[in-house]
Amino acid sequence: MKTIFFDMDGTLNRLYDYPNWLEKLRAFDPSPYAEAEVNLNMSLLARYLNKLRTMGFRVEIISWLSQIPNPAYDQAVTAEKYSWLDKHLGSVEFDAIHITAYGVPKQNFITEEDDILFDDNAAIRQAWTGQAYEPSEILTVLYNLIKGS
Repeated sequence: MKTIFFDMDGTLNRLYDYPNWLEKLRAFDPSPYAEAEVNLNMSLLARYLNKLRTMGFRVEIISWLSQIPNPAYDQAVTAEKYSWLDKHLGSVEFDAIHITAYGVPKQNFITEEDDILFDDNAAIRQAWTGQAYEPSEILTVLYNLIKGS
């Protein structure tokens, strides 16, 4: 069963546009993860994802924690990421949400050779052995998957 994976930071949300995001993260402040603006039309994304799930696709999240491991902060960040997803994509039932240590190779999560990843990081997209796209392509690629079946 083909899986569609989404990165969160910089892909589904605009974390890097959040005021003083880096300083806050370095100070172990999880608020940017909670308050980051959406990066695309979430209502349309939810409709597409729900349709694709009825068509047999799996939908999963792969998102990294902070570059500086800190158990209490990692727990707070994980909670904020789940909360952000619930707030902006609450109608989508994800098959899995992987909030992992920073740097874990995302290609480790591939289950089918044609699995899809949406990620803002070009190096991650290049390392992905399935199909990888940048955030600006999300709605078009998903629309084409729906219409192509």
